[in-house]
Amino acid sequence: MVDKTTRRTYLKRTGALVAAGLVAGCSGDSGGTATEGTDVSGSTATEGAATGGTDGTEEGTGSSASGSYTVSMSPMGDVAFDGVPENVFTVFPQYADMAVALGHGDAVNSVYVPEMSGTTMNHYYDRLDGVGFEWKDLYDPLSSGLNKEKLFELGSDVHLTDPAWASTQDNWDDSDVEEIGSQVAPWFGNFYSGTHADAPDGYGNYQYYTLWELFGKVAEVFRETERYEALNAVHGGLLSTIRSNLPPKEERPTAVRATYSAENETFWTYHLNRPGYWLADTRPLAANDAFGSEQWNGLWGTVDFETLAEADPDVILHLWGMTPNYEMSEVRAALEDHPVGGQLTAVQNGNVYPAGMRYQGPVMNLFQLEMGAKQLYPEQFGEWPEYEDGEPYPEIPEGEQLFSRTKVAAAVNGDR
Repeated sequence: MVDKTTRRTYLKRTGALVAAGLVAGCSGDSGGTATEGTDVSGSTATEGAATGGTDGTEEGTGSSASGSYTVSMSPMGDVAFDGVPENVFTVFPQYADMAVALGHGDAVNSVYVPEMSGTTMNHYYDRLDGVGFEWKDLYDPLSSGLNKEKLFELGSDVHLTDPAWASTQDNWDDSDVEEIGSQVAPWFGNFYSGTHADAPDGYGNYQYYTLWELFGKVAEVFRETERYEALNAVHGGLLSTIRSNLPPKEERPTAVRATYSAENETFWTYHLNRPGYWLADTRPLAANDAFGSEQWNGLWGTVDFETLAEADPDVILHLWGMTPNYEMSEVRAALEDHPVGGQLTAVQNGNVYPAGMRYQGPVMNLFQLEMGAKQLYPEQFGEWPEYEDGEPYPEIPEGEQLFSRTKVAAAVNGDR
């Protein structure tokens, strides 16, 4: 745990934090976030992770390790710790999922929309013996905007949040970021790797990471590299299975990742194969993006039924469909009953599927990769079973699973 009396020693920066223009939040859909525009996945199909950067005085991993140590990551530079954090601030659930994966889920004190994030995470964890996330008493860090006073009150040991992103929030500037980092606890996060969007002014050397590279860095913070390595091996095996069984590009389906707004009869649409960790669950699947050539003015586009009908994708992956924010049965019924929607190929062929969250950590990513593989390529990976609204991730027979639940649970539980 970081000593509150000497926090100023824990944040070492390669360059001073500077002011950045404020960026207005945007809730692109009812399942989106106040900053709908970053995904944390990775930029390559291999999605590998290289840790590195730890030069602590105490060797070894695991929460029992003691002594000071340093972890380096952009944009913070070198961040020093006197011990494993026991009180952890997160905003987006990818970092909460990382904490759970590393055996430190009980250290998390906050997560965006706890009911949505926590429920969705547990939909996956329900298939892993001994793994779960207690979310009911957690603070929502964006319920009233990023609140500096609340960060003082929480007294966290680390903020798994990007200081560059924090500097863009309403009523925040570089001095606020510096104050929290020096007087409360260090920042440790990387937001703009989500979509490879430009970082704010003053962060010209900003480095992008894949989801699993970020996970490796967070594992160093918690001194849990053995857990990370075990999970990364499962992830590597899953990617190998997917890559080796993908059909030729010309035989792959066209697909769209979208969220339906019944109120406006429009779809928020997102790319499948662009860089960034928000696409860590679709890019390795390499489906033909029905809107792949579109250049939207933001991080997503908005299309109507007629535009979607022109693209007429073979498969519709409904983002947030595994969250409690949407009932897939209602989404399908609305599309079937619409005069244009009912004529869509994906609707007529029953290929409208629930997708997960873009704010995915490593465990969520494993399940979402498997889910997408079965939805897009049932002949190669087995059919996706029927999903019941509000229920956990479907039970898949062991012989049809694309990764081992036993190995994942063993890694998370420290049974190695």
